[in-house]
Amino acid sequence: MDSRTDTDPRQPPAERAAKPRGPRRVLLLHGIWMPGASMGWLGARLAAAGYEPEVFAYAGAGAGPEASIARLVERLDEPCHVLAHSLGGLIVLGALREHPQLPVRRVVCLGTPLCGSAAAGGLARKAWSAAVLGRAAEVLQRGCPPWQGAAQVGLIAGRTPHGLGRFFGRFEGESDGTVAVAETRLPGLSDHTVIDASHSGLLFSAQAARLAEAFFRRGRFGD
Repeated sequence: MDSRTDTDPRQPPAERAAKPRGPRRVLLLHGIWMPGASMGWLGARLAAAGYEPEVFAYAGAGAGPEASIARLVERLDEPCHVLAHSLGGLIVLGALREHPQLPVRRVVCLGTPLCGSAAAGGLARKAWSAAVLGRAAEVLQRGCPPWQGAAQVGLIAGRTPHGLGRFFGRFEGESDGTVAVAETRLPGLSDHTVIDASHSGLLFSAQAARLAEAFFRRGRFGD
């Protein structure tokens, strides 16, 4: 379902004053070519809302998904929520599929191509660009199966088409310039929303931060 919310980035005072229920720990995962520091702005917003953010840094293109998942599982051994950008969302859902006992309550994915990425497919087909995807190529092209795990998963997609991905993949309908909105609509999600942001812009969107906080509190983006 789409929760078409307004673009006012200000948090209602009552919402901001309320202490988070459930886990306060939030693990943050970046995308394929981004450093862990790219999640810093969103982490600061969550900290201001009463959460305890921690960044999980991994070698997006350099290490295979299996190696990243193995390391991630060690960090998910305590109750927490997860906020993941792009490839990070595929990594965390892979970990939860393989280890359903992990005490992760809610996951918010930002621009993650859960149904597979046409842009990644375009990059992989060209000899001069295939290497930039590294060992993440297969999971980015394949996506993941419909979600049936215990954790509630919500996805925030962007519809501002500014990004290099549009030069490598043909998008049907709206996109964030790297991932098509249609590529984010995985069956089994608890909620789905589309906002005015590009793929990298999701990392600095006040609206995305506010929606992620709402999902961690209530398991949905809307009221």
